Formats: sequence, structure tokens, C-alpha cells
Amino acid sequence: MDLGLKDRVYVVTGASRGLGHASARELVADGAKVVVTGRDERSVARAADALGENAVGLAVDNAAPEAPARLIAAAREQFGGFDGILISVGGPPPGFVADNTDEQWAAAFESVFLGAVRLARAAAAELGEGGVIGFVLSGSVHEPIPGLTISNGLRPGLAGFAKSLADELGPRGIRVVGLLPARIDTDRVRELDALSPEPEVTRAANEARIPLRRYGTPEEFGRTAAFLLSPAASYLTGIMVPVDGGSRHGF
Repeated sequence: MDLGLKDRVYVVTGASRGLGHASARELVADGAKVVVTGRDERSVARAADALGENAVGLAVDNAAPEAPARLIAAAREQFGGFDGILISVGGPPPGFVADNTDEQWAAAFESVFLGAVRLARAAAAELGEGGVIGFVLSGSVHEPIPGLTISNGLRPGLAGFAKSLADELGPRGIRVVGLLPARIDTDRVRELDALSPEPEVTRAANEARIPLRRYGTPEEFGRTAAFLLSPAASYLTGIMVPVDGGSRHGF
């Protein structure tokens, strides 16, 4: 199926590795052009180089108030357009309620929540009919994940914001979608598993709770993201799509 991505231009944040990079890779593979971002300049440059001539990298912190304008300007200057954004941010610090400090909560709010809101607002002001705003959130939107209290607090709020945005932008023909990954085999998930005394046992136990009995691959997530951002998904908006191998217990 032709996703209709050829020569469309997207910004993908948090794309130096992990789910953001996998999503950018699948967009480029189907003919799109991407501006990829991350905090570390060298990592972003390597990620862009790996994607080829239809990608450029820009070192940007999502929490920086000037980030949205810089990214949208880069898309227009480098590729002559701006058709959508995938807002992917790193996970906040793990911990239970008593573990996380006010400073950690405040920093995570700036980066995970307010930074994403700013990016989405700026994109909404610049996109035309057929544009799309995507959020990479977490399965914690529906079911809290033990030991990830900050994520459990912030991700559902972003999902609510995304739904409100979908309602507001729908009349202009702009879509808003969310992706809810669970156990995808990324560096972040392996780091979380490694916090347990026996990481291999922890992974096996997690896999046993997944109906497909395995962690997902970044490529599987990336293909889902590319479809949702593409014109092929033109009648999908205001939805949160679990990419979790069936882990979510609700419908």
C-alpha cells in the first residue's frame, strides 16, 4: 500500500535513538523528508547521517521555549514545507511516589509535558489541511506502570491535551494521534529492566504477561507511527493506539 508519504516533510523529536529514530527511519523509507532532533549534537548528527539525504539533524531541547519555531523553520528551509510532527520525548526518571523529588517533577513537566504542548501549539498554527500532530506517549495513559510514577502522572494529561487538540483542529482538516508503546526493545526499556536484581528474569516475566509473548521491535513501532502520520490514515484522529502486543486489558 502506498502511504502517500513521498516528499512530505515531518519533524520528529527525540529521534537520535529509540522509538523516535525508528519512526523517522520508516518515514524516510516511504519517501518522506524529516528533521530529526535530540539534545546531543553528535548523536543527532549520526542519526541524520544514518537516514541519508532526506534527513537533517538539529540539536534541540524540547523544553526550550524557542524549540518549536526553530524546528518548523528548519523543515521549511531545508525541505520547503511542513506537513506534520511526531513529538517523542525521553522517559522521566523512574521511581515510586516517595522516590521522586520536586525538582525531578518540575524538570519532567517542562520537558515531557510543557515542551510537548509548546511543540503541538506551534505546529497547529503552521499546519494546513492534511497536516498531522503525533504524540509518542506510553501504555501508562491507560494503566499505571509500577515504578514510573512521574510518567504515570504526566502521560495521561498529555493524552487529554491531544484529544482536546484533535477536537479543535478537526474542522481545519488537521489530525492529532497518539501512540502508546509498552515493552518495546529499546535502550530505555532495557535500562528499566536492568534496575531489577535479575534483569533476565524480569524480562521473561514481562514477556509472559504479553499475549504475543515477546517485546516489540522498534521497527514495528516505527511502521505504526509512519502509517498514522501518513495520508493513508486520513480519517483517523483523536485516537490513542496501543503498540503493545496486546498488553492492554481493555478494549
